Formats: sequence, C-alpha cells, structure tokens
Amino acid sequence: MLVRIGLIAEGGYPYVSGDARLWCDRLVRGLGQHEFDIYALSRNERQEDEGWVPLPPQVSRVRTAPLWAAEDDGVVYGRRVRRRFAEYYGELVAALCAGGATGASGASGVAGASEDASATEADRFGNALYGLAELARDEGGLVGALRSEAAVRALERACRAPGALRTAREARVPDLLAVAAHLERALRPLSLDWYEDDGLGSVDLCHATSGGAAALPGLLAHHFCGVPLLLTEYGVRLRTHYLAAPEASAAVRSLLAALHGRLAAETYARAALITPGNGHARRWQERCGADRAKLRTVYPGMDASPFAEVGEAPEGSDPDSLVWVGRIEPAKDIVSLLHAFAEVRKEEPKTRLRIVGAPSGAEGAAYLGHCRALAAQLFPDEAEGPHTVGDNPVSFEEIGGPEIPTLADAYASGAVAVLSSVVEGFPIGLVEAMFSGRATVSTDVGAVVEVIGGTGLVVPPRNPRALAEACVALLRDPERRARLGAAARARALELFTVEQNVAAFHGIYLEIVSRTPVRRLALDEAGDPLPFAVPAEAHVPGRWTERTARLVARGGPARPPGAPVRATALPAAEGAL
Repeated sequence: MLVRIGLIAEGGYPYVSGDARLWCDRLVRGLGQHEFDIYALSRNERQEDEGWVPLPPQVSRVRTAPLWAAEDDGVVYGRRVRRRFAEYYGELVAALCAGGATGASGASGVAGASEDASATEADRFGNALYGLAELARDEGGLVGALRSEAAVRALERACRAPGALRTAREARVPDLLAVAAHLERALRPLSLDWYEDDGLGSVDLCHATSGGAAALPGLLAHHFCGVPLLLTEYGVRLRTHYLAAPEASAAVRSLLAALHGRLAAETYARAALITPGNGHARRWQERCGADRAKLRTVYPGMDASPFAEVGEAPEGSDPDSLVWVGRIEPAKDIVSLLHAFAEVRKEEPKTRLRIVGAPSGAEGAAYLGHCRALAAQLFPDEAEGPHTVGDNPVSFEEIGGPEIPTLADAYASGAVAVLSSVVEGFPIGLVEAMFSGRATVSTDVGAVVEVIGGTGLVVPPRNPRALAEACVALLRDPERRARLGAAARARALELFTVEQNVAAFHGIYLEIVSRTPVRRLALDEAGDPLPFAVPAEAHVPGRWTERTARLVARGGPARPPGAPVRATALPAAEGAL
C-alpha cells in the first residue's frame, strides 16, 4: 500500500444511510493502491441498526463511536484533577463568551475584532481544548465532568465576567443549561480512545470528511501524534450551525456560534490542506479564517454512467415539458416555480411541468401538500384547449413509477430542467441535468453559477417572472436548447465525475505525505529503513533526492517507481515538490 489514510466521517460512511456516503465509498474504491482505516461517528441508533455498506479490501479496519448517546463513564476525579478540569473548561467557555471568532454577528465578527485580540482568544480556546483532551487521555472520559454542576457554574461565571458579550451576559438559567448540554455533545470525541499509536497515531494522514465533530479526532491525532490533517467540506458546517435552531434565544445562538466558529478556526489553522467542494464553500472558509494558501477546490465526484444514454440522445424528450427533480422541501421553493409556470402557460399553452421527487420528512410532506393545493388552484382542470378535463398540466411524480422508473428517465422526460431553490450548496441535481444533456434554468444561489459556467440560464431567486421568461426563451428555441445541453454535458464530464475527484485526492494525499516529516521509521526485513513507497520526486523530471539514492546504495529497495511497497513519508525538506 502507498499511504495509510485515517478517514473520519460523521453520520455517513460506512453506514448504509447518511451524509457523504456515496462520495466516501467512491473515493475509497477508486484508490485501491492506498490503505484506509475508517473512523465513523454515528448520529442515531437507527443508523447503526441499518449496518454498513459492503467494504472494499483496502479498508483494513473500522472503528465507530456514537455521537447520539454517551453513558456516564463513572470516572470520579480527585481534587487535583477537578482543579485541572475547572481550569481548562473555564478557559474554553471564557474564550466563547469573549466572542472574536464569530461573536453575535456571525462570520463577519472575524473582520470586526482586532487581529491581536482574535489571535489571543484563538490560542486560549485551542489550549483549553487540548488541555481537556489530555485530561481525558490521562484520567478517563469527560462525560461526567462535562455534565456536572461545576461545568454549568463555570459557564455562568464566564457569561457574567467583565468584557463578555452582551448576549452572553443576558443568558438565563435555561440558556446556560442548553449551552452546557450542547458543549457536552460537541466535545464527546475528546473522550474516545482513538488517539494512541494503534489508532489514528498509526496512519500517515487523517482525512476528515466534514468540519465539526468529524474534524475533532483529526485535530487530536495531529496534537498527540503529529499526524497531518486534510479537511474536506462540501457543505461548510459552520454555515449550517448559523442557520440552525432559529427558535433558540439570542444568548444560546451567540454562544453556539462562538463555539463552532472557534472550532472551525482551529481546524482551519491546524489542517495541512483544506478542500472545499466549490467556490461558494471556499469563500465561507476564507471569511472564517482559512488561509488561502491551504485551499484546494475539489468538486464532488458523481457517477455519469447512468445518464450516458440520455445525454447522448437529448432529442427524445418532450419539447413542451419542463422538469424539476429533487427533494421536496421549502428551500427548493416549488411555490415560486408554480407561479412562474402560470406565466409560462400564458405564453406557451401546451407546456407541461413535471415535478419529480419525494418529500423530506414531515415538513417536506406538509410542503408537498401545500404545493399540490396551489397547483390545483392555479391550473383548474380545463374543458377546452390542448388538455382534456381532469388533465392538470402540473404532475407530481416519484422515481420508480411506470413512467419514470429511473433518475435518468426523470431528466429525459423534459426538454428543460429547472432549479428554483432559494438555498443550495453544491447543486447535485443541476449536475445530473448537465450529465443528461439538458438545457437548464436555475436560480442564482450557492454554487449554481460556478457549476453551470455559462451553459445554462440563471435568474434571481424568488423571482417567478424572471424564471418564466427564461423558460419561455428556451422552449421557443430548440437549437439553443441543444447547444446549451451539449455544452453543459461536456462541462460536467470534464469537472464533476468520480474520476476527476479520485485523481485530485490521490495527488493531494501524495502532496501532504511528501511534505510531512517522518514520525516513525519503517524497516524492511533486513532492518534497513524504507523510503516512501513511491517518492514524490518520481513524478517530477530529474533525479531523486540524495537521501533516496543513499538508501538504494545501502541495499534499500532499488525498484521502479510505482512498485507497491508500504512505507512512510520523506522529511519535508527532502520530499518537497
């Protein structure tokens, strides 16, 4: 094996359901020359009961831990250890109450605070975090201590201290209890036994597949063992926390924003490289303190093969149909799409709209019911015209039915694919439409403009008239539809396939490991040190480093580049590209 990777996932791989499961599985399977140890944090009991996906042979082991439950570890601290805990925990919550990384105003707080004050609070938070981790390693878990009355009192003192955020000073007892409970859940990874030499300490690099809880084990492996950390964020976890819990009080929202902002800043500072999934995520990361020199945009890899037949024969679609495909929920703004379609029907009476997708949870089911009622109100059954009585021009369908058996068939059913969202990260549905060779009309949200790249029409969100005008323009111009669809398919095949994603991470793994000093010495059967299996210099014209040449002269492995030998990295100065 070339490199041993500790892949850390929260609520996803290797479980059957969860975030980023498909991406992680494709990455691991695509890098058969590497060795993977999977470290998985589960989100709920149902996820664990559903089991794992079949794992490829390059996965050497899997270690799991639940984030959704933590039994009291029964650890009773002595007086000296209680003082250590009070010191570290007090410093951590004091850093949160002081604001700085996010404060009450979100990411813009970074720009608002002075650089010196921000750096001081960042150091304070980091030192406290690692102090708690060392305490957990030396004395046992932190669960009981984090749930104790002493922890709540320490949080209250920090909120009442001079210089604390105004919103923190306003925290009442229920607010303090809610924040303390959230802190206990967020810090559960500190109590895991993953950070020894037989755990994450044995890998060549840690790859955290998201920020937040998944990044914490990577941070601790870096702190305890010097393992380099690669962070991938296809959806910026900090942004998700800003949008969560709108019903919470201002004090709770402020303190939780500070916690996740501090954790994100610490992760960005310690990571060797950061790979956002698009420019939208990259801008968020830069705004929240990520060093631009560490950022490498790597688009998600998607399987284009299911859409090959549809993409190569786009002329088979209904020229009078618009199609929307996705998960039905309020953020997708199907209401605006229906109002836009009412305008389209005035200009092109024969047009039909196919809405293909299933609701997401109870909120999605309620939203679907609302959309059905709105469609019935906007488009009452017609006794005359191109459609017969009872034939509504809007249809709500799910994949797997007789008319739309597959996802590719959904995109094949329309001449123009529409995205109407008001909130979107990386628009997977838009990429699927591009693979299918469809002309698209999209709202300007998230990474849409970056993904579409001029191969489709983009309009402002929540603007039914603009959405309708763009749809009518494409419905009336089949030649333009064909040109845009072909260009969109070519762009998607170039940028958004599994192959490009796997190749990008293969290069990133080599870059990180080749620049990391050797932490332990790997020996061959004769007791001689082994160099990196495929030295980074082998990919660059010219001779290898003098150190590699000396190892070969002393009887080291004189093999051609690419031979599969298990080894560790070269020192940074000698392995730099």
